Amino acid sequence: MSKIQKLVSYMKSGNEVTARQISGTFGLKNPSRAIHALRTEHGICVYSNPTTLSTGDRVVKYRIGTPSKRMVAVAANILGASAFTR
Repeated sequence: MSKIQKLVSYMKSGNEVTARQISGTFGLKNPSRAIHALRTEHGICVYSNPTTLSTGDRVVKYRIGTPSKRMVAVAANILGASAFTR
């Protein structure tokens, strides 16, 4: 199983990840590139949520979710039917 597949599996089980976790736990050197790949190459809806940890550090947590009706409508208006084909 590839590093990206391990990340997807972990996130699909309902877990959120930070950039530091993507680098450290999954060995992906560029977390933003990994998230971009999930969104564009794998067609996964990844949400980024800014949050403050208990230590006071501000980070972004990523999670997989279901796109809202509005998001689907915007994609359809911008890209047409090609937004929904693989």
